Amino acid sequence: MNSKEPSTATCPIERSLAFLGDAWTMLILRDANSGLTRFDQFRKSLGIAPTMLTKRLATLTEERLLERRMYSERPPREEYVLTEAGRDYLPVLFMIGAWGRKHRGGGKLVQFLDAETGAEIRPVAIDVVTGAEIGTRPIQLVIPE
Repeated sequence: MNSKEPSTATCPIERSLAFLGDAWTMLILRDANSGLTRFDQFRKSLGIAPTMLTKRLATLTEERLLERRMYSERPPREEYVLTEAGRDYLPVLFMIGAWGRKHRGGGKLVQFLDAETGAEIRPVAIDVVTGAEIGTRPIQLVIPE
């Protein structure tokens, strides 16, 4: 990354990767989008060390992708609930998964199914302005002055 401070980077990809660029963070968001909310659920699903999970959850909360909510007063217990920004990250995860299925596939892979229809979800990124599939046309980067 070129910027010393990610929040001043002109590239939105660079800014996002500053805190979303590690595997644990993306897998926590994957699990949160599939309904997990509690520390122990994340720990069990991911096999992640408690200290690492604590750090990642704190960052996701600080960056407002997750929100901490009390679910028990005695004993005090909190859960992590997706915010709008956290829910908006799901298509990104699906696009990463589609890339992985195509280029890192083989063997048995998890399927992502539409809960209402049972059909496999096969994501594609479309530019809303042109209607073209992203990746099928050349792009140009314009750096602000």
